[in-house]
Amino acid sequence: MLPARIDRPSTWIGEELRSRQSDWVFALSAAEVDELERAAACFQELGRDVGEISRETFPLGSFADHLSQLRDTLLHGIGFEVIRGLPVERYSQAFAATIFCGIGAHLGRARSQNAAGHILGHVRNVGADAADVNTRIYQTAERQTFHTDSTDVVGLLCLRKARQGGESLLVSAEAIYNRMREESPDLLDCLFEPIATDRRGETPDGCNPWFTIPVFSWHEDRLTVMYQRQYIDSAQRFAEAPRLTETMIKALDRFDRIANETSMHLRMQLEPGDMQFVYNHAMLHDRTAFDDYDDPEERRHLLRLWLSMAGDRELPPCFAERYGSIEIGNRGGIVTAETRLHAPIDA
Repeated sequence: MLPARIDRPSTWIGEELRSRQSDWVFALSAAEVDELERAAACFQELGRDVGEISRETFPLGSFADHLSQLRDTLLHGIGFEVIRGLPVERYSQAFAATIFCGIGAHLGRARSQNAAGHILGHVRNVGADAADVNTRIYQTAERQTFHTDSTDVVGLLCLRKARQGGESLLVSAEAIYNRMREESPDLLDCLFEPIATDRRGETPDGCNPWFTIPVFSWHEDRLTVMYQRQYIDSAQRFAEAPRLTETMIKALDRFDRIANETSMHLRMQLEPGDMQFVYNHAMLHDRTAFDDYDDPEERRHLLRLWLSMAGDRELPPCFAERYGSIEIGNRGGIVTAETRLHAPIDA
């Protein structure tokens, strides 16, 4: 029984949040920066891989209280926050990664972001061919389009921004649901049916190179979204994958049009030192295309975390095909037989 309308803090409209930055931007104080730097220095003295960082090895004082509030914001509030003001220009990449992973350890458990087992991702244009069906779009300078990742929470730390473009976009899945429920309920129904999605070459043993999952799932009175349009389209290259019907394509197109309406999504430019945390089950994220600098040392570069949090919502059983485990606090990520968890600083 689907609700006629969803009304939660995470059911926001982009144009309503643009003038309310205080609701989603948290500016670090000098004391908080000092606290993070001292915790990072403490961890580095241990001589351990940053992938092994934990709450105990990254000790925080008062800033831990804010991270507790942030967990509540992600799970029960508007679903995202930007932490602003980390002075990354004076850090080595390893020191910045230590602070970022330390904050992540206070929020949840880091998950593998690819078959290689990287729990610290590097988002930058490496010249990958966007037309290649096995390319991860974040490795290009092309627009990503609105999508979700295979995790509970996505975190980004901006080290350097592009010469032009590369803006971050967020949109509420529940707000899209409300629009489709009101304007095209017949198409909305299609989005609760399983749809094939490409694994892009990262296939666990015994699984198909694609998986099936609905765009929308209604489970225990919560709407959960899983979506990546390019991967849905490219899954059609497999003859065994379920075919997209004409009605399904119309529903996906309608979903995309609503997400891309200027009034619906929130657009922001992440500046160096900004950290963005997004609750993946309630909203979708995107990145615009960008032009980069010629000098490799100046090119756009963000670090990324995938996190699984204690106290999160239950996920419907269909998520197991992508997540493997759907155990709260220990789910998500990409795991194959070759996966070995580690955090490459310079990958």
